[in-house]
Amino acid sequence: MKFLLRLVTWWNGQTLGTQLYTWRRGTRVGEDEQGNIYYQNKDGVRRWVIYNGEVEASRVSPDWHGWLHHTWPHPPSEKPLKHKPWEAPHQPNLTGTAAAYAPAGSIRSGSPAPKRDYEAWEPK
Repeated sequence: MKFLLRLVTWWNGQTLGTQLYTWRRGTRVGEDEQGNIYYQNKDGVRRWVIYNGEVEASRVSPDWHGWLHHTWPHPPSEKPLKHKPWEAPHQPNLTGTAAAYAPAGSIRSGSPAPKRDYEAWEPK
């Protein structure tokens, strides 16, 4: 059953076709702190990532995202970017998780709705 899932689905990791292409033509370039592995073909035209775990694009850090999209030629494993001291560390999209943002007044936040300082207009 796992073989069939890998054959036709992409959300359970790499598909069989991606695995074969990576094995035949991919050159491993590096790995990020989450365990995602980055590849490119021999001439560097195609670049791709094999996710470690859930396939979610927001798990790719800005450094590797820039390399994947040919913004800079060297991967962060060869030439790391210099980050500013005020920059926050990369955080994947938290929507749908317990850590997602919940504004005051939402059902998930548990805090009461903020007091309104206006009266809604009603037609006469």
